Amino acid sequence: MGLVVIMPAYYLKSGINMVFNFNELFNLNKDPFYKPIKNLLQFQPKSLMYYKRAFTHRSLNKKDLNGIAVNYERLEFLGDSILSSIISSYLFKNIPTGSEGYLTQMRSKIVSRSHLNELGLELNLLQFVESNISEENYGDNIHGNLFEALIGAIFLDRGYPYCKKFIFQKVIDPHVDLEKLKNKVISYKSLFIEWCQKNKKIYNFETFEDSGNDPIKHFSVKLSIDGKIISKARDTSKKKAEEKASKRAFFMFQEDILKYQNQNS
Repeated sequence: MGLVVIMPAYYLKSGINMVFNFNELFNLNKDPFYKPIKNLLQFQPKSLMYYKRAFTHRSLNKKDLNGIAVNYERLEFLGDSILSSIISSYLFKNIPTGSEGYLTQMRSKIVSRSHLNELGLELNLLQFVESNISEENYGDNIHGNLFEALIGAIFLDRGYPYCKKFIFQKVIDPHVDLEKLKNKVISYKSLFIEWCQKNKKIYNFETFEDSGNDPIKHFSVKLSIDGKIISKARDTSKKKAEEKASKRAFFMFQEDILKYQNQNS
């Protein structure tokens, strides 16, 4: 049995007594993964197991003794819920007059896939990934997926308070400005559809493959309101083409759409 020492409260910024098993700490220090993950977290992990799983890609086909897949995907699911909970609590406390719909919109802007991808990229989470495939085959959302998996790992290792502290340090304090966020558009398509439905306008996205001589498949879209084409766009996926067409339509009706958006804040 290893030596157990209770550290006095004055050694700790939190003022909470903690029990350190020096054998475990020594073993952690020997693992080359320990120092870089500790530097990322800005606190000492109790176990490296969850963090290693958070950066294990499914392409490795790892399984535990029960035959359950060992990769970051289940942790990503858990981290998504924890992140959403902490952001929801923050918004509830800091926007006391916000309606349920407005708070949901604001949360969606903070935890949007594009924003999570930016966070994962900023933290350089790809450096920790173990995989059997090259980076270009990871998919567009790998950075955000890893960020959520990391949150899940922190929760299982150190609990909710450490998750909250990490999210405030990495997400809320440096990136969340409620005034600026208020007018930020995450999805032009969603906003445009919502505005059309509210104003009883009939919209239609006519999307078709339009690769031409391009080696990469392309799609074109015609966006119409009440039977009249108002914008066109072309991109490498239906989703991107429709978003681009919606953005162009947004700027045509910007004044009316923003007025509607402010009325519902």
